Amino acid sequence: MRAARAISLLLLLQARRAMTGAELAAELEVSERTVQRDVLALAEAGVPVYADRGRAGGYRLLDGYRTRLTGLDRAEAEVLLLAGLPGPLGDMGLADPALAARLKVAGELGEAPSEGARRFHLDAPGWFRDTPVPPLLAEVSRALWDGRLLRVRYRRRPEAEPVGRVLRPSGLVLKAGTWYLVARPEDGPADGAPAPGGPGGPGEHRVYRVDRLAAAEPSERRFEPDPADRAFDLAAFWDAGAAEFARSLLRETVTVRLSPLGLERLPRLLDAVAAREALAGAGEPDGHGWVTVRLPVESLDVGYEDVLRLGPEAEVLGPPALRGRLAEAAARSAALYGGAQR
Repeated sequence: MRAARAISLLLLLQARRAMTGAELAAELEVSERTVQRDVLALAEAGVPVYADRGRAGGYRLLDGYRTRLTGLDRAEAEVLLLAGLPGPLGDMGLADPALAARLKVAGELGEAPSEGARRFHLDAPGWFRDTPVPPLLAEVSRALWDGRLLRVRYRRRPEAEPVGRVLRPSGLVLKAGTWYLVARPEDGPADGAPAPGGPGGPGEHRVYRVDRLAAAEPSERRFEPDPADRAFDLAAFWDAGAAEFARSLLRETVTVRLSPLGLERLPRLLDAVAAREALAGAGEPDGHGWVTVRLPVESLDVGYEDVLRLGPEAEVLGPPALRGRLAEAAARSAALYGGAQR
């Protein structure tokens, strides 16, 4: 750990020319005393690092000194900087190697990145929602990173009891703030959503929502990649099946009347795949402009939340249990707003 930290310290000084002990300590998340020891170790190893005394003092490298740790040219280094996703990498437990990699890239540049490299940013989560990080994401990432089988307990639906499975992880995807594991089940039925183009089965790639894992434990032993592992292309798999996968999650149907305003808001407030399918099968407007649609939803609990978003611009016609639940919610709201303001 000390050697890796010393390299990070060296790359920080190479990228930023000079830094105070407090700045280095904050960047490396250690004490200033630890920074002093690491600087001394670098000096003893022959690295020309110097301490400047005084109020504006700090640490710096001898002018012109550079270490070549990457072999990248400037254009390659700037492109790699664009690939940095500090939030998701931290969620997966990869913050330390990500920092080391970014420092090496910055060290290769030898100066600040160009203006062009600062004009791209990926904001992965969706608007108007704060999606929590799945508690078992780091364990899933560790199994994937180390090439280990993953023992899990998985809920196919939010309300279902979890079942045990052994998965061979092939990739992680972050889509609109939600994490998905692409994996091949090693035993038993395939509980995840099917792969593109077919129902899937044991040994074929499936998609699992990481937030539905009730347990995840990487195996002690690494698995040897087989031809299917080596031929697998995560990006192509996801691009080919993203819409099909999203549709496979929508296992229930709700019949809803929508006002003209509700019809307009539907694509903005609800799942895009569900909204498109509902609008494609919409009936003719009635005398008041209201339209009846069949809205696919992941579950009736999710359908309840979806229709609540539409407020008085939507009326559920069925199933009866959901209509009754929403009628009760409307009555509670009416009771809150019907009396004098408190």
